Amino acid sequence: MTGASRRRPTVVGLDLAGSPARDTGYCVFSEPRSLRVSILKDDEAIVNAVRSAGPDLVVIDAPLSLPRGRSTIEDRSGPHFRECDRELRRLGVRFFPLTLGPMRMLTVRGMHLAHRLRALGFATVEGFPGGTQDLLGIPRKQSGVRRLQSRLVREGLGGDLTQRALSHDELDAVTLAWVGQMHLRGRGMLIGDPTEGLMLLPRPRPARRARVKPN
Repeated sequence: MTGASRRRPTVVGLDLAGSPARDTGYCVFSEPRSLRVSILKDDEAIVNAVRSAGPDLVVIDAPLSLPRGRSTIEDRSGPHFRECDRELRRLGVRFFPLTLGPMRMLTVRGMHLAHRLRALGFATVEGFPGGTQDLLGIPRKQSGVRRLQSRLVREGLGGDLTQRALSHDELDAVTLAWVGQMHLRGRGMLIGDPTEGLMLLPRPRPARRARVKPN
């Protein structure tokens, strides 16, 4: 197979909303400078879009598993954290526990959608755009949507990123698709316990050394 005929991997990033009535960011990433980004709503639209893209990997911003020992999301006596959540804390990354308020709805929807996509043969993994941005030294959306979009463009990403102003949901979907591409190229890491649930993050960038001015 020649280099020209070799298909580049495709990754879909989904910044999933807890409710189908709210915006879910969707990004298809095959070439860094030709990202396609949009907003989707209900599960059928999401599944159909993923099918159309035919990705090698789907990365979803939603908890896709429960902590070991918790039978359901409403089980008040069960544990609140998974091993991947504890690893996030060790990395100094801020996050909302999956048992907190609206996170419960997001968890249920994320687990259901992941089950559907895996049943269709799509490799699907949990991601966390805020954690990815922290580890790469990129501002989160809370620091300003324009600032985040500008930084992603500076990282060499294009397509819709350079054509119009994207929403925070779309920018987080871009971040998820980007870390998925990193993972396929050996630059991602899966944290957590594989028997409980894994989360995809990028390998942290090395800290830049301060330049020492000559005397």
